[in-house]
Amino acid sequence: MRDLMGIMKQAQAMQEKMASLQSELDTVEVTGASGGGAVGVTMTAKGLVRSVAIDPGLMNPDEREILEDLIVAAVNDARGKAEHAAAERMAELTKGLPLPPGMKLF
Repeated sequence: MRDLMGIMKQAQAMQEKMASLQSELDTVEVTGASGGGAVGVTMTAKGLVRSVAIDPGLMNPDEREILEDLIVAAVNDARGKAEHAAAERMAELTKGLPLPPGMKLF
């Protein structure tokens, strides 16, 4: 019975830490770039896009498709960085817990 109480306490502590982590991920910002920095996208670690920056030299109507592709690439770059930042913080949170490899908690 003592082990069950210990597990319940650990689960409750983990829930509190997860809630804290979720709040923290709202404030962690990453920036993705493409086109050698000509397009930049800043987003939170939860994937909310905060801003898009485009070099004025790319504003050529004849090259609209290139600009669109660069924006997509920058968003995907930022998303990858956001996922990495979230995974790093989750690893810190779950350090020492006997979780199966690759298990995602968020």
